[in-house]
Amino acid sequence: MTNNESEKLITVTNPATGEIAGTAKLCDADDTKAAIEKAYAAYLKWSAVSSNRRAAILFKTAELVRRNQDELARLLTTEQGKILPEAKNEVQGFAAVYEFYASITGTALTGDALPKSDYGYAFTRREPIGVCGAIIPWNMPVLIMAWKTAPAIAAGNPIVLKPSAKTPLTALAIAALAKEAGMPDGVLEIVTGRGETVGRALAESRELASLSFTGSVATGKEVEKLSCGTGKRLIMELGGSDPMVVCADADLDKAVAGAVSGRFYNCGQTCTAIKRLFVADEIAEEFTAKLKTETEKITVGNGIFKGIRMGPLNSREGLAGIESALERRGTGEVISGGDRLTEGAFGAGNFFKPTIVLNPDEKSPLLNEEIFGPILPVVSVDSLESAIEYANRTPFGLGASVWTKSLKNSYTFAENIDAGIVWVNRHLKIPPEVPFGGEKASGYGRENGLDALKHYTREKTVIISP
Repeated sequence: MTNNESEKLITVTNPATGEIAGTAKLCDADDTKAAIEKAYAAYLKWSAVSSNRRAAILFKTAELVRRNQDELARLLTTEQGKILPEAKNEVQGFAAVYEFYASITGTALTGDALPKSDYGYAFTRREPIGVCGAIIPWNMPVLIMAWKTAPAIAAGNPIVLKPSAKTPLTALAIAALAKEAGMPDGVLEIVTGRGETVGRALAESRELASLSFTGSVATGKEVEKLSCGTGKRLIMELGGSDPMVVCADADLDKAVAGAVSGRFYNCGQTCTAIKRLFVADEIAEEFTAKLKTETEKITVGNGIFKGIRMGPLNSREGLAGIESALERRGTGEVISGGDRLTEGAFGAGNFFKPTIVLNPDEKSPLLNEEIFGPILPVVSVDSLESAIEYANRTPFGLGASVWTKSLKNSYTFAENIDAGIVWVNRHLKIPPEVPFGGEKASGYGRENGLDALKHYTREKTVIISP
């Protein structure tokens, strides 16, 4: 990404080719304040719009997104780098989230009747909280845009969204479709710019009732600090280092397939990607051999082309970061991959081979930091209890999975692992109906499901005496 300051534009770079993918306005703090003011003007009307009408606009937006999914997916691949099937899946995910919140808008915002004969009659009602804000990252910009905007809008709140300066193009295209669907001006405001200007203005704003942030732990702490004293509600999703534990009784082929897709999807650049893999000693040799074979079948290249299974990292900084982590790994043995792809067309992009590291040192950054790239450390363990203890050592607590045929193993893992979401015999996929969020350094608050919708409302108690 570069910036043309004279024209106040962000220039977005295709991470596979180094070519210009498009441009967006380089907004500043004044633009952000103007967007918040516009959203507040819209709030007075949007909060009074019937739930049926809000649902209809959400449904129509989803319909238009599905109708234009091929064009949107191509744009997403061009600016972000992920392969076209993954981009299309993400665009479809956006539509599914909007459809879910449209389907519950009319029923989920009702209050409770609280008969109290000695007082009269009491009930609660849920109301919109006001103008909301959201800051989203570059790795899953379309899906996370849906997670943050759909429940806020469904609940009757306008929202001001800051996409990453690396991937603003698809968000702008979807916002245009929302307007075509009947979304009133000001209800979905997109402000494109840098974190230190637009992001700071959102965090410091006293006019926002809520701010939902997805990003790194370091940036999240800065957002918290800037938001302190403003009175706004916060949702913080700060990444993770998800463990996958494979028990001795697991279906090995299924577990291997899960590890490959769970780690190398989106070139390993997903918050809930499998970033640490723990395998029972009894099956470690067989499992690792199968994993190596399947990993080496992955075709790396420009995600726009058919047959490619993994695209580039999104940026040169990201590429340098995983190279550094690999160099600092300690004693781990690289048994597959381990370096850049630089020959021919690869030279202009940010390509790195899918990599497996066997039994790195327990203090290795591969096991203690969030590694945002296609490196998978594999560690042998002597028991499920040891795996859980090992997995819980990091400060993160986002997601985790266990692969087993035993209900007892499943229960033991779910009860003792530090994670906001636990999968059994799968990893990564999250339907819009279930709440999602982390524990420990991975953040707080929940997105998706009913919890997210309730976050964007305030409960009011009414007591009526005869």
